[in-house]
Amino acid sequence: MSDVSDETRSRIDSDPYCETLGIDIVELEEGFARTELTITEDLLNFHGTPHGAAIYSLADAAFAAASNSHGEPAVGLEANISYLEAADVGETLTATAEETHVSGRTAEYEIIVTGESGNRIATFRGRVYRP
Repeated sequence: MSDVSDETRSRIDSDPYCETLGIDIVELEEGFARTELTITEDLLNFHGTPHGAAIYSLADAAFAAASNSHGEPAVGLEANISYLEAADVGETLTATAEETHVSGRTAEYEIIVTGESGNRIATFRGRVYRP
């Protein structure tokens, strides 16, 4: 893995949706990203557990950061997520994205969402196209 240019890092860091939700990009290298989100009361669903969309957004932010880290645009082609365990209010979740396959103009990423104790909360897989 290599360093990401300052321009690319700045562009990825300026995502208004991540800012709205409170998602932080804590690590970024080419083909790799780590994001964090602390679960707050306003991210809960009617069951009192974190809304799936909040967890998906955390994973998707890591996916977007890792796939765009090469300095060229990458747009999502497909993504899926498996929810495995709930998290608690106040818990900080981490999503770690790694590039797992590159072929021509497409690339695949695996994103693992974990809780503070390292327990797996969700597994996300996404594929991008680089025009």
